[in-house]
Amino acid sequence: METVTLWRPTGPEELALVEASGWRGWPPRLPDQPIFYPVLNEDYATRIARDWNVRASGIGYVTRFEIKKAFLDSYEVQQAGGQTILEYWIPAEDLDDFNAHIVGLIEVVATYQ
Repeated sequence: METVTLWRPTGPEELALVEASGWRGWPPRLPDQPIFYPVLNEDYATRIARDWNVRASGIGYVTRFEIKKAFLDSYEVQQAGGQTILEYWIPAEDLDDFNAHIVGLIEVVATYQ
């Protein structure tokens, strides 16, 4: 089974919900969040966690997780800026299915304050 490594910058509220899931899934999107945005590289996730999440909530986390490649193949990589600003746009209604294809646990790999 082939997997893809993804990263997700997150704040404390979302991380608490991930922890409550047993580190196995992402929480449902809020009404004003129609898309879930995991990113393709740690550097991009770090910039968001350090520059945006810290400013918004005083702390930012970079998480990493594996997901089945066969599942991701139905989604296109989106370039949201420069060449390394790459992410997937997962519709909120697909998030339960996305979570079901995570392999292993979501882990925190960096914390910024």
